Amino acid sequence: MKDQTTSRFKRKPSRSSAPHAGGTNSGRPQRDGSRFGGTSRGSGKKFKKSTEIPHHKFIQAALPKQEVEAPVLTRAYSELNLHPALQKVIAAKGYTHTTPIQDQAIEPGMAGRDILGIAQTGTGKTAAFLIPMIQMWLEDPDFPSALVTVPTRELALQVEDEFRSLTKGMNMYSATFIGGGSVNADVRKLQQGHHLIVGTPGRLLDLTQRRALNLRPFTTLVLDEFDRMLDMGFIHDVKKIIEMMPNRHQTMLFSATIDKGQEQYIQELLSDPVTVQVHSGNQTAEHIEQDVIRIEPGMDKYETLENLLHKPEFEKVLVFLETKHRVDRLTTKLVRSGFKAQQIHGNKSQSQRQRALEAFRSGRSPILVATDVAARGLDISDVTHVINFETPKTFDSYIHRIGRTGRAGKPGKAFTFVEGFVN
Repeated sequence: MKDQTTSRFKRKPSRSSAPHAGGTNSGRPQRDGSRFGGTSRGSGKKFKKSTEIPHHKFIQAALPKQEVEAPVLTRAYSELNLHPALQKVIAAKGYTHTTPIQDQAIEPGMAGRDILGIAQTGTGKTAAFLIPMIQMWLEDPDFPSALVTVPTRELALQVEDEFRSLTKGMNMYSATFIGGGSVNADVRKLQQGHHLIVGTPGRLLDLTQRRALNLRPFTTLVLDEFDRMLDMGFIHDVKKIIEMMPNRHQTMLFSATIDKGQEQYIQELLSDPVTVQVHSGNQTAEHIEQDVIRIEPGMDKYETLENLLHKPEFEKVLVFLETKHRVDRLTTKLVRSGFKAQQIHGNKSQSQRQRALEAFRSGRSPILVATDVAARGLDISDVTHVINFETPKTFDSYIHRIGRTGRAGKPGKAFTFVEGFVN
């Protein structure tokens, strides 16, 4: 690990004097191309490769059920030294045993250690970083506020929902700050104190620049889906946020993938971390069946998609494309063809995105068409199929796209449309 004295992210050791966050206030919380990637028919152009990723990487048979690695036996929550109020809430939620990442991360988190967690969504990692913080506040009501930074609006809302469910009846308060909402409403919200602040980097910086959010009191920082934040170009925003946290004492960083390009940042961010790794960080899930659908010259790509969606086993389907405009066009065409389809992408307002996700979750609309904004952080159960109508630009994106199916060890299927051949 790099010498922390040379890091621009150098932290100060103090944590006892930092109060709860409440804007600039201090103290405890005060409350009562061609169409759809198209067809080559009649184009007169040479049939092109659609991706530089070798097609064999999109093909993997799911292991037979008996060959999938048996679930790791973990401890019962009752074996952890948690506050009785927290144990009661966990039991009420129906949780009996920790997931592997929770089993390895909760106790170091409660001890104040930095954590590097390598885990996909759907592994219980949100509770792995929330439970230690809740334990701290139950032990010491004056324990300083914590900040969770995430790359997408949807993930921010999911983190806050989990926090609220884990703190039911505990008089703990949280707030989420994301793009697509009213900045003035956010400023008013920050006039109250909060134990936990969750937000996307851009909105958090906006609020600090308006002097509505003061990050100096925060001692705990969680960076969730760190690899996605790098992919989305948030690293400079993350650095600015960290520079505004001189009292930062504990950092928990979670990422589904780790590559060499991230190592420098991670070394600067963490001090003597506990590494929790529940998968390799670079392999696709073994229980997801993966295959390609080859679009030969003269085939109609949209018609091929329709034929798949008409099959009864395609019960809840997530379809990925590369651009917002193509998502709009494909969704419109599906609806005109009689399918119940919703869409989400970066140009949609937060309320539109939430309505689309709720319709998809509930099954009212069994098809969701999306850009990679839906590839990370969305915890939607029982997605039967992921279809890459357009191939992703990177294999990392592919891993995260198909990770929306096969959640919590359930089987899933992923199909990738490919045009041309890449060996």
